[in-house]
Amino acid sequence: MIVGTAGHIDHGKTTLVHALTGVDTDRLVAEKLRGISIELGYAYQPLPGGGVLGFVDVPGHERFIHTMLAGAAGIDFALLVVAADDGVMPQTREHLNILHLLGIERGAVALTKIDRVEPGRLAEVERALHQLLAETALANIPIFPVAAPDGQGIDALRTHLHEAAQAMPSTTTDGGFRLAVDRSFTLKGAGTIVTGTVFAGSVQVGDDLMVTPSGRPVRLRSLHVMNRPAQWGQAGQRCALNLHGAGKDEIARGDWIVAPRLHTPTARFDVRLTLSPQAPAALVHWAPVHLHLGAAHVMARVALLEGESLSPGGSALAQLVTDRPLGTLHGDRFILRDADARHTIGGGKVLDPDAPVRKRKTPERLAELAALDLADTSQRLHQLLNLRGLDLDRLAIHWNDKDPAAHLPIDSTLVRAGHATWAFSAAHWTSLQDKLSADFAAFHERFPDELGPDAMRARRMFQPALPAAAFAALTDTLLTAGVLQRSGPWLHVPTHSVALSREEDALYQRILPWLEEGAFDPPWVRDLARRAGRDEVSMRRLLQKQARQGKLYQVVRDLFYLPESVAQLAALVQELEHMSGETRAAEFRDRSGLSRKRAVQVLEFFDRVGYTRRVREAHRLRNADLFGRIDHAA
Repeated sequence: MIVGTAGHIDHGKTTLVHALTGVDTDRLVAEKLRGISIELGYAYQPLPGGGVLGFVDVPGHERFIHTMLAGAAGIDFALLVVAADDGVMPQTREHLNILHLLGIERGAVALTKIDRVEPGRLAEVERALHQLLAETALANIPIFPVAAPDGQGIDALRTHLHEAAQAMPSTTTDGGFRLAVDRSFTLKGAGTIVTGTVFAGSVQVGDDLMVTPSGRPVRLRSLHVMNRPAQWGQAGQRCALNLHGAGKDEIARGDWIVAPRLHTPTARFDVRLTLSPQAPAALVHWAPVHLHLGAAHVMARVALLEGESLSPGGSALAQLVTDRPLGTLHGDRFILRDADARHTIGGGKVLDPDAPVRKRKTPERLAELAALDLADTSQRLHQLLNLRGLDLDRLAIHWNDKDPAAHLPIDSTLVRAGHATWAFSAAHWTSLQDKLSADFAAFHERFPDELGPDAMRARRMFQPALPAAAFAALTDTLLTAGVLQRSGPWLHVPTHSVALSREEDALYQRILPWLEEGAFDPPWVRDLARRAGRDEVSMRRLLQKQARQGKLYQVVRDLFYLPESVAQLAALVQELEHMSGETRAAEFRDRSGLSRKRAVQVLEFFDRVGYTRRVREAHRLRNADLFGRIDHAA
């Protein structure tokens, strides 16, 4: 268990930790000279039944609240220290407010310096404390009167801490590893050392990790857990990581050390925000604030999603936009202080670490955020599935849950599209199929001379909000069921076709040999019209009509290819992909015998219809089956 101290300056936090553990947590020369804590201090005490009790001692001075916040991140148990002679002071209230906003519910009060006051004063301060605690998450925690110099009450407090540690539920190691860095330094003979609290997952020596937000890869050389050498550490422990791959100046307080898949830095995330009743004024839209999350401290703006202002004591959905990226995931707690860093004004919980820039206040989006605010994972998924399909791979990262599918309702539909896995409620998936079928029927009625749209156009027209991978799975479902049919890149209902008139068919049969003869270099519309003795307009209309039926491909304006010619050119792309892993214009030109200009036009056509995708100066296969699969020898 990790215990974090809290309380006003000079109320005896460091002295108390020394009395409990025998460790002086003030390690800086300036701290010794001034007699106050400036930086975070750490102490550890073995527990009788095994395990270790860790202490994070925080500064009490108002100017060091940012340091206190870095230390409070990830603690399990709050030890609120109040001097009996001073009683409740400003930093007592602010520290307690912070603990409440961080959702810390386990703790105790150490009422120090009781040797300096009369019993009546002691009773008076205890009453004030009970009243102060009553409105917080730490209501009804025990109060232990102590005098550290002579040891009065110390044994009783220590016993209570040990019992609380033994009774604390076992910490789950599910999810990927996350450690919030609060110190980074160099140790002679070892290299870079970072310390912090493990928020989730587990780690062992030799693991590959990532620094967030920088993205620097590192490897764990060695490990100390709760001040002891170890091979393995887990959530709920303080760890010191000896890292290979980064200098101490390349990792700072506020960074995270994470499993590589959890490296998702963000500068915009949606939250549930609560404004403290003690906030000096209402919070207005786009107000600047100091944001403390994990051990990080950054400036941010608050975009309120419900109204233009938030009154003290109120709660609302909001979006935080930071001045630089940081690491965060769903469920992380945060604290806000005002722009002058003089008052703690609120805090809350992260709902979506990858928030949208636009349409962030729509009723649909607010309904999603309300669902994301639910604590129970199964209920959260159920509510979200009633609204939309879910990218389970994205959720696995944002929620740090290795298997979100395990929490899905039993009637959910799982859709696998490439490497992505999507979940839909059965009713929603059926409704999407019905809507898409109806959309195609309406399209054919509106455009009877077109065979149908290609998949990219169909998604833009019918389901623009559905991700491409999910739309591909949806169309595949309808194709398999025979509700839709594919002719080349075009999709249509099986009963729909586009017929030529007798005159058009006769003209097409006349020019077809000329297109076959042209093969990779067919005649332009003007050349076909001149040779056939027709005007360009009627020739162009005929060829476009055939293209809509999938019997021709329009590569550029007024240039139409037969499907077999396109399939042969597509096969050349597959051969180059098989040989080189990509297709470049020069190699495609040489392989096809086309001019460079024509080779570029054909490759751009392949990009446009989704057969390939442009990657800088090359083209990579995207849908190898669009024009027929080519098998290659190994």
